[in-house]
Amino acid sequence: MKELLKELSLAFGPSGCEDGVREIIKSYLMANMPTDSEIFEDKSGGIYLHIKGEGKPKLMVCAHMDEVGFMVTHIEENGLLRFGCVGGIDPIVLTAKRVVFESGHKGSIIAKPVHLLSEGEKDKRPKVENMLIDIGANSRNEAEKLTFVGEFFTFDSDYVEYGEGFVKCKALDDRLGCAIMCKVISDIKNGDLSCEYDLYFAFTCREEVGFSGALGATEMIKPDYAVVIESKAVADVFGVSDQKKVCILGDGAIVSFADLGTIYDRDFTRHVMDLCERNEIKYQVHRVISGGNDSRHIQTNAGGCRVALLSAASRYIHSPADVVHYDDLDAIYKALSQVIANGERK
Repeated sequence: MKELLKELSLAFGPSGCEDGVREIIKSYLMANMPTDSEIFEDKSGGIYLHIKGEGKPKLMVCAHMDEVGFMVTHIEENGLLRFGCVGGIDPIVLTAKRVVFESGHKGSIIAKPVHLLSEGEKDKRPKVENMLIDIGANSRNEAEKLTFVGEFFTFDSDYVEYGEGFVKCKALDDRLGCAIMCKVISDIKNGDLSCEYDLYFAFTCREEVGFSGALGATEMIKPDYAVVIESKAVADVFGVSDQKKVCILGDGAIVSFADLGTIYDRDFTRHVMDLCERNEIKYQVHRVISGGNDSRHIQTNAGGCRVALLSAASRYIHSPADVVHYDDLDAIYKALSQVIANGERK
């Protein structure tokens, strides 16, 4: 799973440009198709694996393929680029970061250097509209040979393992969910995991911009219940009080009862917690009502769907240095496997 996570995280795939990520997943699925299963895609670019069972209840497991990114909005006469964010990115993480374009060209995000800032500017948070991209062009004409207004780009990041079980890279949100789902699919193919009902794995698009491919997936599949695999931003540094830390890296899979988009099915969520306890799988409860994900689209469509969320604590999310812990990914993998093996009830 680690090697697949590395390949997926380094792949280019901001919202709407998930093609490369989808091809990696499609190749993996085709090599690990369980008996009596099929692969299909939707018009939005989502890719699915359906493992046929005895019908209801239908379970859908969902993770999104896209990452946050940027779009070129203007080319200056001097060859520098203006840009906008695709997804939620705090401007404070942007200055001096490397970026890579869909075409493969690279550049750097620049802002006015400190020795040119006025006293009033020094105390203000940076703004995207005051930043530029340097791609090594000296004029608009040179820049237009390398890029165009409307081209997407994202962080250019390394995949780094460090400390005891930590990993840093861009796009771990939510390539970690995709990697975990692929591992579970491999287990089913190899006979290490089984289920008797219809099981769908949905790798969706455009979650980061809110126009979620999970909406179309739910309308098409009409699941009875669903498990969403995600990342969850933590607040565990800079003197944050315990009650506001949200969750802790290395403390296991995160289960949620509510966020800003979803009230999770309480019985199903408690069932997931019970499976974790009975199988000695580390888990923690998301203890702040914040954030949102594909669950809100799934819960409110197809006549209603019982949804549970399994997340990994993610430090510095939506940046080129997102950090997660392998122990948490392993806990999510084990918890998801138990849900699939046991269904929505004990």
